Amino acid sequence: MKFVSTRDKDKNEYSSAEVIKQGLADDGGLFVPVAIPSLTLQDIEGLASLSYGELAARILSLFLTDYTEDELLEDCSAAYGIKNFPNGICPVKKIGDGTFSLELWHGPTCAFKDMALTLMPRLLSRSLTKTGEKRDALVLVATSGDTGKAALEGYKNVERIKIAVFYPLDGVSDIQKLQMATQDGNNVHVCALRGNFDDIQSTVKRIFSDEAAASEISRRGYLLSSANSINFGRLAPQIVYYFKAYFDLVNQNGIRMGEKINVCVPTGNFGNILAAFFAKKMGLPINKLICASNDNDVLTEFLSTGRYDANRKLHLTVSPSMDILISSNLERLLYLVCGAEKTAQYMAELKENGCYTVSQDELLAIQEHFCGFSASTQETSRTIRKVYERYGYLIDTHTAVAFCALEKYKDQSSDGTPSVVASTASPYKFACDVAAAIFDTAPSDAFEAQRMLESRTDTHPEASLSALKEKKIRFFGAIDKADAEKEIFEFIYK
Repeated sequence: MKFVSTRDKDKNEYSSAEVIKQGLADDGGLFVPVAIPSLTLQDIEGLASLSYGELAARILSLFLTDYTEDELLEDCSAAYGIKNFPNGICPVKKIGDGTFSLELWHGPTCAFKDMALTLMPRLLSRSLTKTGEKRDALVLVATSGDTGKAALEGYKNVERIKIAVFYPLDGVSDIQKLQMATQDGNNVHVCALRGNFDDIQSTVKRIFSDEAAASEISRRGYLLSSANSINFGRLAPQIVYYFKAYFDLVNQNGIRMGEKINVCVPTGNFGNILAAFFAKKMGLPINKLICASNDNDVLTEFLSTGRYDANRKLHLTVSPSMDILISSNLERLLYLVCGAEKTAQYMAELKENGCYTVSQDELLAIQEHFCGFSASTQETSRTIRKVYERYGYLIDTHTAVAFCALEKYKDQSSDGTPSVVASTASPYKFACDVAAAIFDTAPSDAFEAQRMLESRTDTHPEASLSALKEKKIRFFGAIDKADAEKEIFEFIYK
């Protein structure tokens, strides 16, 4: 399988190892496969009995064709083994009639990003060898919360790789901040930036596209790479768990093999839901992809009107990982619908004017698969309480956005298709807001809020979260985004 840039009308091709190593295309576009592999229902049914590691290796082998199946099986078996997922991997739980929760947060950092970032460092390490790369990799990460910790944990102490993570100073939860600030490892760096996630994401993208900076970094023995979902090596592993969820529903008699499901995903950067779209295009029986947004509802508006307008105030909400106005992975969907020339045009308009509008035909092609609904902060809190009181099921603030969006979709469409909600984080990562939603009031201290939840709901925080209180903080302070490049050079000098 070869890959091309979403903005390259000449369709220059790259191998999967080159794509994973490089992360972002030279023209600023994102890499996409030249074709999405197609599976018959019989093919899909034949995957149902595989372990998660075997399933991941089999699906990834269709995209990452310059990795051998033995290499992929070795890496997937290690990444998705009991060490990283001691309590099982992405279980599906029934929550009322026809609604199921896909719990993606049982990995090392208690967020769905672990599903890709336990594997991706192995893929990147192999890519350096496969491409004959003599330089080491410098992985730059812009995070709105969960990606940062998952990437740090996945890449810590990996040979030939250094990783620097930037996060918005006031745009993550206390637990997310502690997870990053206390990160161990001899090859990691964490830095808070003053500004919001879009400021940080644009700063990191600028460094990637700055030839002078890249040249200087290369002169010092490093190549730039990314662990965000702009890197296809981050996106591809996320396709797998939608297959796993489907098989679990069949095994639980929630559906029959071949029956369609809806998938509802809380969305900020559009990567998680795009992975579900790839699964659908491969042949997995998915009906509607429901894109759930918080108060930052730019995607909801786009999926309804075709106009993407980032010229609005960014709201800091109780679901901080979704506090994003520039959803990078939407570019991949645009390419699949519009082609490279139109995608490049739309991205240029977004950069210059902060907005663009797709044609009516393009919008209809997108709406064939996607719809969008948003949940306000108040609706998010009410949903946390409603789901707990009705089903005794504890959800975090991001998952609550998706449950609320799904309810709105069902009310509007009267669609009775069985639906899977992507549950993206442990409720204990956002204990203050979850406890306040259920009990009307909660301590401002995250650890006290965790204790309240534990004592009143008969649930328990993950050990890695409880242990944070005793961990030593390694990374302090904050910088302006203009100083990010200087911060990177100081890090690689160490």
